[in-house]
Amino acid sequence: MPRLSQTEKGIFLRLFNRGGYVLNFSTNDFDVFTLESIGVPLCETYKQSKGKSLMAYIGEASENNTIKLLKDLLDYYEVHYKYEIENDNEYCKTYSRCKDIMKRILHNKNPLASVAVELKEKFSSEYLSAQIDLMLKMQSENPTEAIGKAKELVESCCKTILDENAVEWDKNWDVGQLTSETVKLLKLMPKDIPDTAPAATEVKAILGNLRAIATNLAALRNSYGSGHGKSATHRGLEERHAKLAVGSSITIASFLWNTHERMVI
Repeated sequence: MPRLSQTEKGIFLRLFNRGGYVLNFSTNDFDVFTLESIGVPLCETYKQSKGKSLMAYIGEASENNTIKLLKDLLDYYEVHYKYEIENDNEYCKTYSRCKDIMKRILHNKNPLASVAVELKEKFSSEYLSAQIDLMLKMQSENPTEAIGKAKELVESCCKTILDENAVEWDKNWDVGQLTSETVKLLKLMPKDIPDTAPAATEVKAILGNLRAIATNLAALRNSYGSGHGKSATHRGLEERHAKLAVGSSITIASFLWNTHERMVI
């Protein structure tokens, strides 16, 4: 898995690219900056505007060089755009996301964070974005709560997909029922896969387990909840369990949402 997804690159470009300009650089200053950063004067090389030259370079450069340039631009932004960070809510949000992405890359944090960022972009919901951030954070701080958030992510994803397709759902449905209805809507049931399709048996087996994974996330959370009396020898959930649950929920939500987007197109 790449350390920097296409969606994440787009977030950085949204912060730096100002209608063809890149921050407050002149063309000459930008070439000097990029030459010092990654050894390439972008405008001189691509013969385009600063913004288009930056996009062209990021589109073809190695991941390491892309990260190096984006990190240097982010450092520059922090020094020269303090007023914007403090006073412009939209740019402040974009800056915070860039900061989180770069922190995760440089410190080799959870590789699933990259997929999580893409989900946050696709859901376009501040509530869901906050829940995903909290879920990732809680993996080590509070594994039980992280597993609860993992279940809620799958629930929210399914409800959103059903809503966008005008499919009514019952507020009493559990995560297993929500997943089943969503899988049925997206035609991801094992019976929807022709026997003649490549690896049909394996694909059917995986799809058949989607509901089971979602249901077991809820069961795992309920079994280890903090509201029940425990014996002195009881051992709670550990970070590794939380990472398994969080990874599963992100994978399921990403797969369902990507399938939903393909149907919409």
